[in-house]
Amino acid sequence: MEGWDGEDDGRPSDLVRRRWDRFAASEAGVVWGEATAVRPDGRANPRQLVLDDNTVDDFTALRARLDPSQVTVLQLTHSGRYARPTAAGPAPKTAYEHPLLDARVESGAADVLTDDEIDELVEQFIDRAVLARQAGFDFVDIKACHGYLGHEFLSAVHRPGPYGGDLAGRTRFLRSIIEGIRRQAPDLGVAVRLSLFDFAPHTVGEGGVGIPETSDPYRLAFGGDGSGVGVDLRETHQVLDMLEDLGVGLVCASAGSPYYVPHIQRPAYFPPSDGYQPPEDPLVGVARLIAATAEIASRHPNLTVVGAGMSYLQEWLPNVGQALVDRGIADAVGLGRMILSYPQMPADVMAGRELDRRLICRTFSDCTTAPRSGLISGCYPLDDFYNQREERLQLAAFKKEAKSRMR
Repeated sequence: MEGWDGEDDGRPSDLVRRRWDRFAASEAGVVWGEATAVRPDGRANPRQLVLDDNTVDDFTALRARLDPSQVTVLQLTHSGRYARPTAAGPAPKTAYEHPLLDARVESGAADVLTDDEIDELVEQFIDRAVLARQAGFDFVDIKACHGYLGHEFLSAVHRPGPYGGDLAGRTRFLRSIIEGIRRQAPDLGVAVRLSLFDFAPHTVGEGGVGIPETSDPYRLAFGGDGSGVGVDLRETHQVLDMLEDLGVGLVCASAGSPYYVPHIQRPAYFPPSDGYQPPEDPLVGVARLIAATAEIASRHPNLTVVGAGMSYLQEWLPNVGQALVDRGIADAVGLGRMILSYPQMPADVMAGRELDRRLICRTFSDCTTAPRSGLISGCYPLDDFYNQREERLQLAAFKKEAKSRMR
């Protein structure tokens, strides 16, 4: 997740530093840092972090807050169609015209990037990777998930020119960035957080339950089977083969996008207030993502695969995580929402201590609802630091209003 609590100029704030101090206290072996924009207009919100020449020293200080033994990854991103860099509203930059998602843009229009603009953006990703290495990070993650720009290119089947069409064109953006990093920072590790599969955008149906927005065959889901609600990982494996050839060693497995199909990558009993009720038992979503993770781990043994999307398992997350690692289904288990409420979980698990059930994430989704209502990010239900802030009352009012609109 990107943070919604940095400074206006993209520098870390005291709230960001508190979060990273909690990452350090987790004793996790790898700290996969939050999504950081490579330029200001690529931010998903006006307070997302930005890495550039002006902020690199701040990132050096942020890295220094972690334990030297922790492997560090900084996720580099451009938010694409979900860019909202100022309070004035969305300013989407897209890979192609989308027949369904374009209609959801608040401004009524999406700005498709030109080939020249993409070439420039590739160079900016490479430059920011060099800065991340300068700041002391071990890896950069070139984000290719969740509907953001790096992910959207993978489904750009209708885009003409070098950055669309066949799979070679649709992976050119990702490939060009990684090749450039290899040239300019050969000692920097490269990771990719990848949406292994996608579904058609969903909307609210009868009873508030999510349904596909279209019943037509759907070709714009990378890793999908064409139906809009099924998985076919053939192209995903080709992308992973490419990543192996480029020397990428670390992949975090995710799926879909929290903006238009959240139930497949963030299974939750309580969806965000502006979302829909899950059309399936959330355990089905967990199982689907685990099955896809198992398939890629089996087919690509040279990649270190991090499993994700398991916070819904709650008390059972450590047990399932251990089973996945023991069986070779994943090499490690990532904690997302869970680490916001219970940063000490890795330390407690590895030490054999009993879990603190008061801190276990119950997938309330307030960590998503709050930012979408313009509030700072954090775990309001379980972290007393946020529960005692005045934003808690604003969040409650927003949820009440959203609930009334859904009736």
